[in-house]
Order: sequence, then structure tokens, then C-alpha cells
Amino acid sequence: MTLNIISAQSIVFSGEVKSVTLPGAKGRFTVLRDHASLISTLVKGDVVYTDADGQHQTAAIDGGIVSVDNNVISVCVA
Repeated sequence: MTLNIISAQSIVFSGEVKSVTLPGAKGRFTVLRDHASLISTLVKGDVVYTDADGQHQTAAIDGGIVSVDNNVISVCVA
């Protein structure tokens, strides 16, 4: 699946991942391949993802929104 983390200034990350854990407004949640479509607000915290090589990576965010659809996770951050 593809993860895109973007801000108004730059593309923070764009690439293939195995899983993504996000700081949702109602608690952390994890997205895996073939997850149901959703849109959620995000709060300050860490986006933790496992890249295609199996390495865990972290991106700190101050909040934003996420859209999950057809194995594409789009995170727009503040």
C-alpha cells in the first residue's frame, strides 16, 4: 500500500509501506492492506509506519487529516 505524508511546504514521505499507525482524534489506530475506506482527523503525535524493507519509521505531526482508500493512505499535516 502507498503512504503519502504531505504538508503545505513539502512532501514528508511518499512510498510503499506495510502498516501505518496514526494519532487519531479518538485514539491511535493502525491501517493495514485492504483497510476499509475512512477519513479521520489527527492530533499531535507520531505517525509510525513500517516501510517496504520492514524498518519502522516515525514522523512527528502537529495534527491534520487522513484519508484511506484503495490501499492509498494520504496524510495532510499542519
